[in-house]
Amino acid sequence: QVQLAESGGGSVQPGGSLRLSCAASGSIYNIHIMAWYRQAPGKQRELVALEYGDGTTQYLDSVKDRFTISRDNAKHTVSLQMNSLELEDTAVYLCYSEILPESARRYLEVWGQGTLVNVSS
Repeated sequence: QVQLAESGGGSVQPGGSLRLSCAASGSIYNIHIMAWYRQAPGKQRELVALEYGDGTTQYLDSVKDRFTISRDNAKHTVSLQMNSLELEDTAVYLCYSEILPESARRYLEVWGQGTLVNVSS
């Protein structure tokens, strides 16, 4: 069984910074995608940032130049550095990954439990 565990959420004032971390655990053979989604109250879940195994990244337009995703393939971790946080960034942030477990034939879509980021003055 593979799992994702996030950490690093919290409360911060506008303009502040937070760093989220996510670690995959279990019998992992390979990881294709590691990503961060977020869901604000009353809104649909949206992709914030994504990194493929080859290092290619993708960002939500509203977070470009403020957020940076980085993954460590050897440690099966991904982080999201969030700078210049805005009120609109308030949401539950969820780690997502496509993982191929050992002895498995297909990738699994795995979600973390989520961590709350609250930006308020």
